[in-house]
Amino acid sequence: QVQLVESGGGLVQAGGSLRLSCAASGLTFSLYTMGWVRQAPGKEREFVASISGNGLSTYYADSVKGRFTISRNNVNNAVYLEMNSLETGDTAVYYCASTLLGDLRFTRDVNNWGKGTLVTVSS
Repeated sequence: QVQLVESGGGLVQAGGSLRLSCAASGLTFSLYTMGWVRQAPGKEREFVASISGNGLSTYYADSVKGRFTISRNNVNNAVYLEMNSLETGDTAVYYCASTLLGDLRFTRDVNNWGKGTLVTVSS
């Protein structure tokens, strides 16, 4: 049974930083592209970042490029999202997601979802 469990969300002031973690189990972790998708209040789900199974390829949404960094640890079966220079527009529920063969920039390709962790950025 695949489980993706996010942690690290919370309240942070604009300009601050936050680090999200996702612990994965029930899958051969290194084979999966992992990533983050967020949903802000009243908005559709939005791809944030992804990282390939071997960690060599990363993709970022234009809105977070240069501010967020995705990484993974294939020993710990975990993926991380370091968020810097946070903006109020980053307020959203952040979901950990995985795909074996797909592209997480397309949410239809997501094989597994976490339950999400809320990030609230205040001004």
